[in-house]
Amino acid sequence: MIGTIFALLLSATYSAALENDTIDVPLAERQVFLDNYVIAQLENLERTMHQPMKKGAVIRPDPALGEDFIQSRTAPIWDPVAKVFKFWSLYGPAELPGVSGYYESRDGLQWYKPNVGQIEYRGSRQNNYVAIEKEGRRHPITMVVHDGSESDPERLFKCFLPNVGFAVSPDGIQWKMLQIKPVGSPDNFSFSYDEAQHRFIATVKTGGPHGRAFAIYTSEDFNDWTTPWALFHADDLDQQLGLQNIQDRFADPTLHQPCYNIPSTYNVDVYMLSVFRYEGFYIGVPAMYHQTGKVPGNWPGFDDMPITPGMLKLYRRDGDWAGFHDVQLACSRDLKSWKRLGDRKPFIGSSRLGSGAYDTANIKPPAYPIVRDDELWMYYTGGKMYGVVLDRPEHRLAGAICLAVLRRDGFISLDAGEESGMLLTKPFVLHGTQLSVNVDTLKGALELEVLDGEDESVAVSHPIVGDQPRGMVEWQSGDLADLQGQTVRLRFTLRKAQFYSFWLDNTE
Repeated sequence: MIGTIFALLLSATYSAALENDTIDVPLAERQVFLDNYVIAQLENLERTMHQPMKKGAVIRPDPALGEDFIQSRTAPIWDPVAKVFKFWSLYGPAELPGVSGYYESRDGLQWYKPNVGQIEYRGSRQNNYVAIEKEGRRHPITMVVHDGSESDPERLFKCFLPNVGFAVSPDGIQWKMLQIKPVGSPDNFSFSYDEAQHRFIATVKTGGPHGRAFAIYTSEDFNDWTTPWALFHADDLDQQLGLQNIQDRFADPTLHQPCYNIPSTYNVDVYMLSVFRYEGFYIGVPAMYHQTGKVPGNWPGFDDMPITPGMLKLYRRDGDWAGFHDVQLACSRDLKSWKRLGDRKPFIGSSRLGSGAYDTANIKPPAYPIVRDDELWMYYTGGKMYGVVLDRPEHRLAGAICLAVLRRDGFISLDAGEESGMLLTKPFVLHGTQLSVNVDTLKGALELEVLDGEDESVAVSHPIVGDQPRGMVEWQSGDLADLQGQTVRLRFTLRKAQFYSFWLDNTE
């Protein structure tokens, strides 16, 4: 957990116009506190960004099969028919280009390699490698979503293939190309599905004011794609903060040290960006690349480096940049205007050397989280280095798919200490007879009042105590059933507590 991330919002009262704007609070949509959309007033509450808890690598490369850097660009999908999670890696063996590894799991932790019989490798088709062919060339299946609203059983799984096109599948294994114009992108990209809006979201790499940036494309039908909605890029503040991050990195011997430290080449840009819908928000998780120096190419002995032939060709010609990533957090209501969260501190940062972790330097963000009860499971790529150099043989090109787990709604909390804090919502028309909260009261409590259009209290809750990821509010006076269709505000008072979200629903 990162404390004291946001500036204190003490006695912060927004303009009367904003306070009195009636907002929409849809049934069953959790109101999380990433921005001030639902908030009219805050007193004595501090916003805190929380990091997910790392669980380590769940899919590792198998050197016996020629695998060296297993990566992900998607998330596991639960297949309700097969009753398993399905998952696709970005790379297969180094000597077998253009394929992905296909994995299955019943619990999301233990993954196995089913024999799909699709690709011949080392004289056998008994393996888990999948691909799709177009014009005689194989392409890996890397970015997949499941469209539960699709009526055609042959199109339940959908895949975005940058520069190649789009594909569909009944099972995630056998794929068919569609006759759709490709969306172009260099080497990094992401893909997700907004089920609430039936919107497919693709991010592709492009150029920005400080180097790499990302454009966002969308489609409502998986056929016609918009021109880019927006450009997500690094800015001058990223360069200022990045300078300190790089200096701190080189001053800490417990963290991976990039191969080169050349201050004149320092830069921060967006190496990769994942975007996904979460409740009423779009959340962005950019991998911010901190560049620290140039790795020269074509030096004596380079061909003996323990990396793939394709990478050898690239580095021999141009060399590569040394540096490291951290994954940050941003949010948007419209996919156009983005708010950076957590003071741009790492949401997922580098693990320390000697911890046995893969993600010591090279981190690619999760495509989107999987909701598992009261947790969000995020699968991301962790790599032991970025950039190679001959005299550092421990810097092998090695990476794995890792798992990090966050409390549901746990990106940002509103925190109160010994002194009580208060949140007053903007007015909204009440629909729903049950109000629930996600709160950890630690050693304190949360209480709630419902205010009518005259700001008079018309319902008062019993105190809520304990760790309550789905705490159902009970009333000591008043009742939501009597207030249906009326315009109300909610006033939450909390002490020694972390407040994550609230939502309305109908009692069964």
